[in-house]
This record gives sequence, structure tokens and C-alpha cells, in this order.
Amino acid sequence: MKMFSNFYLLVHLLIFLLPPLFLYLSYYKRRSHYLSNKDGVKFKGTVVLMKKHVLDMTNIRASIVDRIYEVFGRRVSFQLVSATVGDPNDRDMGKVGEPAYIEGWITRIGSLYADEIQFTVNFNWDEKTLGLPGAVIVKNHHRYEFLLKRVTVEGIPGKGRMHFVCNSWVYPAYKYSYDRIFFANDTYLPSRTPKPLIPYREDELRVLRGNGAYGKLQEHDRVYDYDVYNDLGDPSKGEEYERPVLGGSRESPYPRRGRTGRPLTNGDYLPCDEYFGHLKYSDFIASKLKADKASSVKGKGEEEFGSFKDVMDLYKGSMEMPSFISKIIDWIPFETIKELLRTDGDQKLFAFPLPQVISKDDDKPALWSTDKEFARQMIAGLHPVLIRAAKEEEIREFNKQPERVSNQTEASDDEDENEDGWVIPPTKEKEEGDDNKRFFILDHSYLKEYQRKIYDLTTNKVYASKTLVYLEKDGTLSPRGIMLIDAVGEDEYVKRFYYPAEDGVNGALWRIAKAFVAVNDSGHHQLVSHWLYTHAAIEPFVIATNRQLSVMHPIYKLLSPHYRDTMNMNSLARQLLIHANGPVERNFFPGKFAMSLTSEIYKSWNLMDHALPTDLCKRGVAAMENNKTLRLLISDYPYAVDGLEIYCAIQNYVSSYSSLYYTTDISLQCDVELQTWWTELRELGHGDLKHETWWPNMQTLSSLTEVCTILIWLASAYHASLNFGQYAYAGFVPNRPTFIRHPMPDPKEYDEIENDPEGLLLKSITSKAQALTVMSVLEILSMHSSDEVYIGQREDKEWTSDRRAVEVFERFREELVRIEKRIEERNKDERLKNRIGEVGVAYTLLYPSTSDFRRVAGISGRGVPNSVSV
Repeated sequence: MKMFSNFYLLVHLLIFLLPPLFLYLSYYKRRSHYLSNKDGVKFKGTVVLMKKHVLDMTNIRASIVDRIYEVFGRRVSFQLVSATVGDPNDRDMGKVGEPAYIEGWITRIGSLYADEIQFTVNFNWDEKTLGLPGAVIVKNHHRYEFLLKRVTVEGIPGKGRMHFVCNSWVYPAYKYSYDRIFFANDTYLPSRTPKPLIPYREDELRVLRGNGAYGKLQEHDRVYDYDVYNDLGDPSKGEEYERPVLGGSRESPYPRRGRTGRPLTNGDYLPCDEYFGHLKYSDFIASKLKADKASSVKGKGEEEFGSFKDVMDLYKGSMEMPSFISKIIDWIPFETIKELLRTDGDQKLFAFPLPQVISKDDDKPALWSTDKEFARQMIAGLHPVLIRAAKEEEIREFNKQPERVSNQTEASDDEDENEDGWVIPPTKEKEEGDDNKRFFILDHSYLKEYQRKIYDLTTNKVYASKTLVYLEKDGTLSPRGIMLIDAVGEDEYVKRFYYPAEDGVNGALWRIAKAFVAVNDSGHHQLVSHWLYTHAAIEPFVIATNRQLSVMHPIYKLLSPHYRDTMNMNSLARQLLIHANGPVERNFFPGKFAMSLTSEIYKSWNLMDHALPTDLCKRGVAAMENNKTLRLLISDYPYAVDGLEIYCAIQNYVSSYSSLYYTTDISLQCDVELQTWWTELRELGHGDLKHETWWPNMQTLSSLTEVCTILIWLASAYHASLNFGQYAYAGFVPNRPTFIRHPMPDPKEYDEIENDPEGLLLKSITSKAQALTVMSVLEILSMHSSDEVYIGQREDKEWTSDRRAVEVFERFREELVRIEKRIEERNKDERLKNRIGEVGVAYTLLYPSTSDFRRVAGISGRGVPNSVSV
């Protein structure tokens, strides 16, 4: 009976499916006959797309349902749009050709692995009535969306090959109130756009701006709009989770983020084309799972570290990865599994890798803790962007040595001691009168303005600080003293000075003082230099560029690679890192005041100061000679030396590229899209600072070149220098603690210091639980993804049809490859002691990796991706 029932169902199913199947085959027959008609020109097209997927796997349900839709004639169509012939009855919009359909969707058996699939589309085009095409309209009549990567059409008269760079999710047509259009890779200023394409260009920008639409934005929407940071807190959970709104007020100014149109604590909307690609998303998920697993394995036990051995135990795994397994992993197509099983260097499975700053050889001393390495990291470490020249009054203040904790001023045999007890550098240099120019300051004294606010919101101990270092004859830096500033009342501060020492109480106090400096620097690095100056400050540029510059605009083509994944990364940061009671608040010294602190510092933000030459001169670590040549006052300053080469390469590239399209300043001034873009950036994107006088007027080619150079620098090299070395230096928490729970010891505790100096330090800094959280986050942030696109590379080689622009970009790429070689040579030069230092970590954070096309994920400590992402 059961067999009969199944047979009965099968017969009915065939009866149901056969009629549409015959219709489908009949259509193909008619279609083939139509294409053979000699009245039109036949263009062969190639479509590359990715079907809907889940991580690395094709969504099987979507694949089956879309095949059924194909059977019923619900297909994916492509219509070429004329760039030369307009319809006088419809705003002179380019005439649209007949629909052409993807062939072989049903018969093409895709892989389970999410990957690009190539299909054929045959266009019939009447050149006499339609002229030449310049865009394509895509309609998806399937049930599910797909990622359209690119479309190529062959045989275009007078052009040959026409390429469309798409990289966009195309949702079912019924979800749109407009046609999805993609323009050929031609480049046009607004005034030079072929007339029939102008209405399409304007309509597309209106769609991206949202056309005034408000309310909840849907997954398929492509709207770019602005909002304030009103999603960091969650008052519904109680007062503990209340946080101020950042942006939109004088008290709490901030760059704008992307509008979600969702409840304040549910920021799960992004313009659909801003989502990670499947490879990066797979890397991200797998890395998080692996880091969480390592953290859970090591997270059992006491709250504090008892010894440095306890810290080192965090990197010891229980399972070696057999070599034959590693070879098998290389053949696995699923990126998530590969990343879960991947190990870096000597890393064990599901264990934290050993940070570069510590040696794997147990017999080597703790070189990370030496004074020389402490100072070297100010110019070649994780945060080499804050050190500045010392002022004479600051040097004298250290000489006065008020409230010196103990006598640490005994001069060595080859040094003099002045009447105040300060150890003076060699006499010869003093006589030359250049002595003071050799002193530099790592300055965190601004924190004294916020100490009371931090104390009101947290139990954390914070000292504002200044660290004085001296440039030695061999080009290295030596710390000479640390000033810790403590707020003891309203506008009342006590300054305490600590000086280098090796042993006893003085040595212990000096090491703890260095830890307080490292905590300050860790917070400033993560919250200000990294988050505020790159992630947050650049998001308004991403939004404005998509709202106001057409994909055909030369400046859009210039900047868009440097925006890749930024909005997605920032959205994840708000949800996973910087929200109320999130990892940043729990593990960095400002606590609940962390994001408010960035708002305070944003008040003095100036985009133009982020030009690297300007920044170096402003900090007094470089000087401009004859208004032409920049001379570094610390000649062996790895970040500055490598950075200047990259910055100049970017500047030359931007200048050469922009001058292709703007032959005069007037042509720039008449560019409506560009002028609207710049006005919106100033008045909306960074609207809280719109009245600042430093904003350029954007009336000259030089101002455009400067702005775009700074943007590309910040998004690529500057961000890379701050991000991809995080685990190498801060993955070992004693080197870069993020938190201190106890104040500097008072005399009552000196006996304890003498008996157990190591224990007191470990008891004071980041706890074990905090360390595990920080290490997990930093491991993820420090990784390159397997779809990384480095500076000097393009995701699509046919990004423009303008051969002149391609040649300019090729020269840029060649220069970056030469910079790679020069960095390698400098790292081999033993005279340049700051490039590797005592810990043996070569400075490669600004190594461009332009020549690297391997697409290998992991922690490498090198490589400059195009954009602010991880």
C-alpha cells in the first residue's frame, strides 16, 4: 500500500512538472532561433557570481528553490542600456535592450563550497537603434539573492570588450522599487557623462542616499545615511548600562556612523554591499571560536598571575599538530575548518601563539623588559606615533626632581652630575649646544584632565605621565625618567618622579612606573590612535562617498578600495567591543569613561594634521629644511622612515591620477558631485566640527590631492602600523598591560617589594581573566584574512577602462615593490639598531606586501591592506 502511495505521488509530481518543463525547453528553442536572427548584433556575455551561502557552504535550500523558479520561467535577466541613444519620451534615458538570461542555471551543478560560478549570457543588440551600451540592468526573479561579482561583454563595436565591476548583492526584483543598474568600468566626471546615462547616474545616487526614507532599513536596502553613536548603552538593563550619546552636541562631539533605522541597541543593519566577503567572514568566525576555545582552556584557576611562569603557561597547548595533518589542511576547501585547525609557527592546536616580543628559548633573559626595548617600542613598536620633542622647561622639571622617592642619581664614572642631581649626557654634546634636542617625551599628561572623571566611574588607578628619553650616539633611545601625575583634589596634582634602576626597591618602583606608562600608552593606542583616528573618523568618508560620488566618478574609483569592510568592522566593534560593559570597558583603564574620553579628544581632531610630514614636524621629531627637505631628528625611526616612503608614493599616485581628470582648478570647482561630497563630509559626516577653520575649501587640485592622500594613508599604512602588530607586542600582557588595579607602592610596602618584586608587579597589572580576554581579541585583530587585498593591489584587475589610470596605478605598484626591498635591506643593516632591537623583532608593520598574492590568512606582523579592517 505504501509503495502504491509513493508511486501515486511520483506520477502526480511528474504531471505537475512536465508542462512547465516543456514550456522551458520550448522557450530555449525559440530563444536560440531568435538569436540567430541577422537583424541584430550578437554579444556574448560572461557573468560571474556567488550563490547565497552560509559561511563556506552553498545554501542548498536556496540552490534547490532557485532551480525550481528557473523551471517556472522565473529567471535572472540582463538588459544592456545604451550610452549613446536616449529615449526622448523618458528624460532622454538610455534605451534598454531586450532581456538576456543566464544560461545553464539548472544544469550547472555547483560545488558545496561557496565559490564563484561563471555563466554565459547571450545578448541580442540592435546597434542601429540602440547605439553603444554603457550599463546593464539586472533583474533577479529567483527566490534568493546572489552576489554579482562582474559582467563582461565581448564584441562591442569600436571597443571590443566591456567590463562591469559589480561586487553587489542582487536581491529578488520584487524587493526593489527601482532597477538594479551597473555601469561599465568607464570613468566620467559628471559633466563628461554620456547624456543618456546621466539620469541613471543621478537616480542611482538617490537610491543610495535613501531618498529621504526613514524607519527600519531592510536587509536588501542599500541606503547610506548618518547617525550619532546612540547605540553604545542599553538603559533597559539598568543604570549600569546607560551611556551618553556621542555626536550631535558640543559636550560630546563625534564622527557620524551609518544609520541602521533599528532600535538603539540592535544595530544589525548595514548596506548589503558592506558585509564581509565569505572568506573574511569565515576567517573571522573561526578565529573567534579558536580564540574563545584557547581562552576557556586556560581560563581556569586563580584570578591573578603568581609568577611570570604562569603567564608563559598561557601559550602552552596540549596538542601538537602532526605535519601530515598540516598538509591535509592545505587541501581543505572550507576556510572555516582551515582556520580552526591552522597554527602559526610553534603554536599548538587551540592554544595562543607565542607573541614575537618574547623569546621561545627559556635560557634567554626577559629582553622585552629592558629599558632599551621599552624606549625602542616608542618608535618601532605597536604605537610609534605619539613620541615628541621635549621642551626645555620639561627637561628642567625632571632635573628639579621634586619628591624623589629614593636616591637614584649616582653618576657613573664616565658621566657628570649637575647640582640638581641630573645625569648629564656626554660633555662634548653639551658643549655643542644640541643637547636638549636629543631629549624626547612620551606624553600622556593630558590624562590629568580626566582622572577625576575616571575615578568617579571606576575603581581603576590612573596616573597621567610623561616619560623622558634620550637619543644616544648609536641612534638608540634610553629612558631617563618617568613623571607620574596624580589628581588629589579639584585642580590639585602631585607629581612623582622615578628614574632608571636595576635592583632593590628602586628597581621595582621603576618597573612599576614603566607599567603605568605602558597602560596609558595601551589605552591611547587602542581608543584614540586606532579606533578614533582610523575606524571612527573614516566611516563618514565611506558614507559620503557612496552617497555623493557615482561609481563612474574618478575619485570614487580612487578611494573605494580603501573603504572595504570598514563599516562592517565598525558595526561589529559597536556590538562586540566598545558597547557598555564590553571588553574595552572591562579591560582598559578608562573603564566606563573610555568612549567619552575619545569624544573629548575628538574636539581637537584635525584631518590635515594626519598628513605624515605634518604630524612628524608638529611632534618635533622632524624638521623641514629650505621648505623642501624633511629631516628626521631621530634618523633611525623605523615607523617614520618606512612611513614617509609609503606616504610619498601615495601622494605621487594621487596627484598623477587626479590630474588625468582635473586639468585645471576650475574643472574641479565645477564638479558638482565632488563639491557636494566635500560639503556633506564637513557639515554632516564630521558636522560637530564643521565650523573649524582648518577645513580646506576644496577649490584646488592640490587640496584634493592632499585630502585623498591623507585618507588613503590613514586607511592603509597608518592603520596597519597600529593594528597588525597588536598580538606580537601586546599578546604578552606584562609588556603592554591595559589595566592597573593598585597605586604606586608607598614606603610601607617597600619590604614587600624587596622580598617579591615580581609578585607585586603581577598583582597590580591586568588580571588573568582580563589577560585572556585581551589576548583573544588581539589575536583576531592582528590576523590578515585569506582574501586580503594589499596596497598596490586591486580586487578586480579591470577596475577601469582608462589605460592612463592603469599605467599610473602600475607605477604606484612598482614603487611599493621597491619600498619592500628597501625595508628588507634596512632590516639587515646592523647599524640601524632600532629596526630589530634586543628582542629580535624586525620592524615590518609597514612592509607593503604588494608583491604578495598568496592570500594566506594568519598573524604575520607585516602587510599593509588597502583599508581599515581586520
